[in-house]
Amino acid sequence: MTPEEFFALTGYQFEQEELLEQALTHRSYSQSSNNERLEFLGDSILNLSISIHIYAHYPEASEGELTRIRAALVRQATLAQIARGIRLGEHIRLGGGDLKSGSHRRASILSDAMEALIGAVYLDSDFSHAQRVVLGLYQQTLLDLGDVESLKDPKTRLQEYLQGRQMTLPHYLVETATGKSHEQIFTVSCKLTGLDIETRGRGSSRKKAEQQAAQKMLEALKL
Repeated sequence: MTPEEFFALTGYQFEQEELLEQALTHRSYSQSSNNERLEFLGDSILNLSISIHIYAHYPEASEGELTRIRAALVRQATLAQIARGIRLGEHIRLGGGDLKSGSHRRASILSDAMEALIGAVYLDSDFSHAQRVVLGLYQQTLLDLGDVESLKDPKTRLQEYLQGRQMTLPHYLVETATGKSHEQIFTVSCKLTGLDIETRGRGSSRKKAEQQAAQKMLEALKL
């Protein structure tokens, strides 16, 4: 991605072009000059930029609700979605092995590059410019943001629903874990004893499988 292309996307023009290049350089491409340190910096700037925005736009939200909103916005999946929207993966410099394996599509690499870009803008200018870039990239995501209640993860929503009715909490059980140790797929069941309802979820981690099972349970309860 050239500085001109980045300007077209964000309205920000880099003065130090080497910062933009570094932000788009994965460790597999260069051990000595990559985006890991910029990612560290950008993560903090992103969190502060989003925190300031939601504090101003959700005046009635509690601390816990603001934390939940921010978590939904700065999580890896959201960053990766924004990165895919601007086709960022096509511009990340990767080592030969990662390039061949299609790593430019991985959420972790995309989200890291997004944070690195934010850090690079900050170093090239100041916090005000970096914040404007963040809010520009997040414009549609912020518009699509649901209410506070909808941002709760499925397990939390299910638990609060049951607790509010003094019902027994769900029981989660790992039924299978298949595949290699670093590429396992988990199948987890979610059972409500009192209602005799059981659902199942699958995911690349136990947590993700539990969340999917909880979401299916919410759907079974028509919530």
